[in-house]
Amino acid sequence: MNPHIDDWSGKRVWLLGASSGIGAALGRLLLARGARVALSARKVRQLQAVANGAPQALVLPCDAADEASLCSAWDSLLAAWGGVDVALYVAGDYLPMRAWELDVPRARQMIDVNFGGAVAFAARVVPQLLQQGEGQIGFVASVAGYRGLPKSLIYGPTKAALINFAEALYLDLHPQGIGVRVINPGFVATPLTAQNDFAMPALLTPEQAAVETLAGFAGSAFEIHYPKRFTRAMKWLSLLPYSWYFPLVRRITGG
Repeated sequence: MNPHIDDWSGKRVWLLGASSGIGAALGRLLLARGARVALSARKVRQLQAVANGAPQALVLPCDAADEASLCSAWDSLLAAWGGVDVALYVAGDYLPMRAWELDVPRARQMIDVNFGGAVAFAARVVPQLLQQGEGQIGFVASVAGYRGLPKSLIYGPTKAALINFAEALYLDLHPQGIGVRVINPGFVATPLTAQNDFAMPALLTPEQAAVETLAGFAGSAFEIHYPKRFTRAMKWLSLLPYSWYFPLVRRITGG
């Protein structure tokens, strides 16, 4: 389905959302595996810490939700490298929210970061990949995008939109020789998930998530999901009819 990447040596990778969590762990792991990594996010000091002086690292600060900022970072990357081999959108925002807590400004912020930024990212990267005739683009979504969940009133729909967007991109780009990936993690210990007030089953570290992500790129699958013991259960739940799904989820989550 997608080209395999077993050797990252010399690969030009753009990570948008690389200052913390999965993005930062991916940046460090890719640098350790010899990739040339462009690190983007708003927090310059954290990006510099991920780069850690590596000569093949390129620090390109930008705001994923600000299209002009994103375009400026992309232009700087093109000037430095002329293109990319892999572009990964890892930026994300999360706030637990229930129906009676609906906060429109925070909802819009999540929509802008989780989905709007991904669209702007693709609008920059895809034409370059098509011009090159090769390369891959990927998006970190979430198993929260499979079905509606308690406390995921806005976050879940943004990830569902991102999964659907990646599917549509794959249908368009695969015949052109361009790889498209969607990465759907379960729970990962990050500053965002630290807001949760419930037990998170099968919780992974960002470093474990980074290893699983690159292991996925060594295969050809469109979807990279982990940890399997959790994501497979979520996939099964997503297949249930509403008459079974709603009461079962309420029972499992207490929601």
